[in-house]
Amino acid sequence: MTDSTFVAAGPEFVRFARSYEHTAYRLEVRDRYAAADEAEHVEAFLAGLPSDDSWMEDWMGMVLRRTLEGQHIERVRVVSEPWSDYTRFGLNLSRLNTAAGEDIRYLTRDQARELKLPTYDYWLLDSHKMCILRFDDQDVLLGADVVQDPAVVVEHAAYRDIARRFALPRARYLATFDDEFLTKNRIDK
Repeated sequence: MTDSTFVAAGPEFVRFARSYEHTAYRLEVRDRYAAADEAEHVEAFLAGLPSDDSWMEDWMGMVLRRTLEGQHIERVRVVSEPWSDYTRFGLNLSRLNTAAGEDIRYLTRDQARELKLPTYDYWLLDSHKMCILRFDDQDVLLGADVVQDPAVVVEHAAYRDIARRFALPRARYLATFDDEFLTKNRIDK
C-alpha cells in the first residue's frame, strides 16, 4: 500500500479507530475474526450456553454515549450464506450494538461481488481518513494501513455509499429468515 502508515493492533489502533468526530463506517468482509477477547464468548455461544453479554459493556457504553452526542457509527457486514459459526455469533451479538445505536447492515457475498466492493475490511472516519485492516492466516488482526491518499479515501467513501444503499439493516435482514431457522441458529431478534 503506497502512501500509508502501518499501525499495529493495540492501543494506537484503537485510538485511531475511535478518533472520529461525526461518522465511523466499517466494511467487514471476513467469515471469521479471531479476537482474543471474544474467543471464550464464541465458544460459549457455539456450545449453546446462556449469553453473558457483560463483556460488551464498555463498547456499548461508548457507542451509546457517542450516539447521544450526535455521532454515527455503522457497519456493513458481507456474509456468506450459509452462515459461518462466527457469522451466527456476530448476528446474535449485533442485537446489542443496534440497541446502543450502531447501524449494522448485511449484504450477501454474492451481492458484494456484483457491486464490486472491496474484499478486505476497512474503517472510514468522517469521510476523510481511513485504514485498511490486516489479518494473519488465523484471522487475527495485525493492525491497519492508515491511508493518506485522498483519492483512495474518496474511492472508499463511494464503496461505503454503494454498500449502504444495498445492504439490509439487521432487523430487515433477519426478517428474510423464518423464526424456526433463527431459533435453530440461536439468533435473537
